[in-house]
Amino acid sequence: MIEIAEGKCDFCGTCVGVCPVDCIELQEALIRIDHSICIDCDLCVFICPIEVLSHVDE
Repeated sequence: MIEIAEGKCDFCGTCVGVCPVDCIELQEALIRIDHSICIDCDLCVFICPIEVLSHVDE
């Protein structure tokens, strides 16, 4: 599962652009990941320029 470091995201949208299943949603000051469709490919984790996203084992 992908975890978001609370209060750290600068909402650049880089993760949204790389997600193959479009499970990441950015709104004004909010980032959400729909874990029901996320395939845990970790592309968003690798591409995040400020290391806000991380993979956490369930």
